[in-house]
Order: sequence, then C-alpha cells, then structure tokens
Amino acid sequence: MNGQKADTEAEKSSRAIDPGVADSVSVTLRAISDPLRLRILSFIDSAVSGEACVCDLLVLADVSQPTVSHHLKVMRNVGVLESERRGTWVWYRIAPSYKPVISALLEGLAPAAVRAETSVAPPPPLKNAEVELSDIAQQLTRKFSSTSEELVESIVRESYTALAGKNSSTEVLLTRTREFAMQRLNDRTRDVSQTKQVLFVCVANAGRSQLAAAALHALSDGTVTARSAGSNPAGDIHPGVLTHLRELGSDPDLAFPKPLTDDALRSADVVITMGCGDVCPVLPDTEYDDWKISDPGLASEEGLTQIRSEIEARVRALLVDLKTAPKGKSS
Repeated sequence: MNGQKADTEAEKSSRAIDPGVADSVSVTLRAISDPLRLRILSFIDSAVSGEACVCDLLVLADVSQPTVSHHLKVMRNVGVLESERRGTWVWYRIAPSYKPVISALLEGLAPAAVRAETSVAPPPPLKNAEVELSDIAQQLTRKFSSTSEELVESIVRESYTALAGKNSSTEVLLTRTREFAMQRLNDRTRDVSQTKQVLFVCVANAGRSQLAAAALHALSDGTVTARSAGSNPAGDIHPGVLTHLRELGSDPDLAFPKPLTDDALRSADVVITMGCGDVCPVLPDTEYDDWKISDPGLASEEGLTQIRSEIEARVRALLVDLKTAPKGKSS
C-alpha cells in the first residue's frame, strides 16, 4: 500500500486512549449525562457567584429536594463538583480542574447536539468569488479613501476567509464579507476621541453577545458604538435570538456571527466577556468586565426572555458608567 508497511495490531490499538483512562473518563461522563444534571451544571456555571445550593436548584425541575441532593452527590463523588456547608445549607461549585471542561461542554457540545437534531442537507459548494471580492475591495477603497488599496483588499480577503467555513451560500458569504470588512475598516479608522465603543465577546457570537450589542445600540439611541464577536463563531445566530434582535431594532440580515479580531479589540474602550474564557488579550487603556450570562441558544423561550431582560439591565448600568467616563481612549 503506497510502499508503506502495514501497522501491526498493537500499533493500531495504540492510537486509541488507554483502556484504564477510557474507564475513568466514562465514569465521569455517565455521572453528568443525566438531563437534570446537565441543567444543574449549566445553572452553576452561569451563576454570578459560581455556586448554588439545593434551594436554588429546585426551580429546575418538579422533583423533591432529596432527588436534587442525590444528583449533586453523584457529581461530587466523581470530582466534578465541590461542596461547602454554611449553616443549614450545602453550597456546590464546579471543581476548578473541571471548570474549563464543563464550560466547553456547555458552550460547544451542547449547541452542536441541538443543531444536529435539526440538521438539513448540506448546501452546494461555494463558487469561486474572485470577481465579486475585487468589486467589494474597490467599493470599500472608495469609501475609505485614507486607507491604502492594498490594505483594503487584504482585509476583504481575510474577512472572506474567516467567514467562509461557516456560511452556507456564496451570496450570503459575500454580503457578510462586505459588512465584516467594512466594520473592520471602521474600527481601524475610528476617531477614538469621539463616542465610546463597547465590544461584547462570547464563544459563538450567536446569542449573548449579539443581544448585548443590539441592546446597547437601542438603549443608547446609537450614541455608543456596539460591537460583538466570538472566540469560535457559529455559522448563524440562534433562531430564537433573531426574534429578540428584530424587537431591538437590529437588521437580521446584517447580524451574523463574527470572529474576534485585533481591529475590534484595539478600537474598543470597554470589552465585556461573556463566557469566552481567556481568549481576549488585555490591552492598555481598555476596560474589561465579565458578565455571567446563560447561553440563550440552550434556553427555553421563557428562559431566553429572562436572559434578554438580564442583559438589558446590565446594559443600562453600563450606560450609566459610560456617561460618567471621559469620551474615547487616551491618545
């Protein structure tokens, strides 16, 4: 076979994880695979304090306190949860060693599993778009006349490449490429002494950060520039979130998941992270905050409404802070 020696049975077997390791991992996976336990982990992971007691968790299902306590005990016994008694209540938190793993599970695997249930036939392959990309670059070169033609074309092609793997048709991809490239050029040429700019970052840029940016734009009457991005953006915004974006005045055709870029980070006065971990480099003269907000892509319709209300309340508080701060970054 192509001049290569066939692998022995032992060599083939060595490609898989060790049987003992597989046994250990399966014990943990079984411990968290119950639907209520996943909801409990999601609740604790998104709690502002990072912890919860049984009394908090009873709202998640119509079950008794002993039943909830049993589920907590199972996850504590495998090391996923830690507990601490305070007075008459025991408080639970995700163990530090499991925190990034559980967050990745909730942020990555869960949405992928939900999408798989409603998957459709794969779209046709993207067509070559050289002519269209050149047209976009020429249009933006005229709009951003102070930026070199070479840089504009580079940003257009970078934007196309960044979005290409997540979009279903060439037409949609080209529209989004133009909008994304224009946003990046606006960020690069922004007058930082003028209005404030806030960047919201989550993992998929398909829910929380989109809602926050739309709420900021609406509640500030456009006097604050709102941006959003994802550390691992999805292909499209969660369907349930689109309804709320429309209600907030956003054009759903212009709202789509975008990757985090240096342009967005460097032009932001405030960066709000929303469960994306440590992907954002810390830059001078930039204020950072982390909002613990549940993932709307996994929420019920009622839960999504509550998430939007919580985001709007935080945005109102943010606007109060921005009004008391000087405009723009220091030059």
